[in-house]
Amino acid sequence: MILSSLFALLFLFAVAVLVLGTAYKIKQYINVPAPLKIPTTPAPTTKSGVVWRLFREVVFFESLFKSTKWTWIFSWIFHMSMFVVLARHIRYFNEPVWSWVALIQPFGIYAGFTMIIGMLGLLARRIFVDRVKYISSPSDYIMLLLILSIGATGLLMKFVEHTDIVTFKAFIQGIITFNWQPLPTDPLLLVHLMLVIILMIIFPFSKLLHAPGIFFSPTRNQVDNPREQRHIAKWAEKFETSDGQ
Repeated sequence: MILSSLFALLFLFAVAVLVLGTAYKIKQYINVPAPLKIPTTPAPTTKSGVVWRLFREVVFFESLFKSTKWTWIFSWIFHMSMFVVLARHIRYFNEPVWSWVALIQPFGIYAGFTMIIGMLGLLARRIFVDRVKYISSPSDYIMLLLILSIGATGLLMKFVEHTDIVTFKAFIQGIITFNWQPLPTDPLLLVHLMLVIILMIIFPFSKLLHAPGIFFSPTRNQVDNPREQRHIAKWAEKFETSDGQ
């Protein structure tokens, strides 16, 4: 029970760091002034066009597709597969399991393999493409290896060393309700959970924060209307008002 309590506390701590840290960084993004009109052209001239552009960027990685097809293939495969895998894990957090979550369970298994394939492609890009290798830091490799290890241990638990899913779900439900339950002591499960906890803790302080950051990029979220409307950063509005007086 000591091990279960330790992992429960670590999980709660990791969730707090993930939520509060990400919220703090988003607040910083919101407060950063954008003094210039710098949307990447061709850019939309209406707000609805900006929404559509962001949708294409988030779902289809449009700019990456135009830039380099090989990176786009592996990146899109990885991100879409990870989305399905994460959605599949919702079954551990709710009871009864939502119908759409139950429906995607078989697809989530295959998505685990494609997620690994996409991650291996991105790792190979860091290693073998000289211009990417030159600008890569140790943290870039650590992030890739961390996520790769999470995916690998998850698949090993599915196909090699099975764990008690019922007991594990009771453990997760116990954390949510603050009624802690025993955690299965399978080594692969413990390694998998520890890696996930580490990822959650470092997420708000790493390059992985590009996930919410894309929505605050002025090159993507600005309307291309400098001729129709003068762009004034919020911090400069008070000076504009005083000049007008």
